[in-house]
Amino acid sequence: MTKKTDARTTVALRSTAGTGFTYMTTKNRRNTPDRLVMRKFDPLLRAVVEFREDR
Repeated sequence: MTKKTDARTTVALRSTAGTGFTYMTTKNRRNTPDRLVMRKFDPLLRAVVEFREDR
C-alpha cells in the first residue's frame, strides 16, 4: 500500500517504433523529473527498441 505523500508514481513507457506496445513501471519524480527513456524488448517487432515515457 502506498502513502499519498509517496514520490513514486506509475508511468507508461510507449515504443518509439510505432507499434503501440506499452510497458508500465514506476519512477521517483523527485530524483528523475525528466521523461524516462529505456531500451526494452518490443514483442511485436521482436527487437530491442527505445521506449519513452508517455504522458
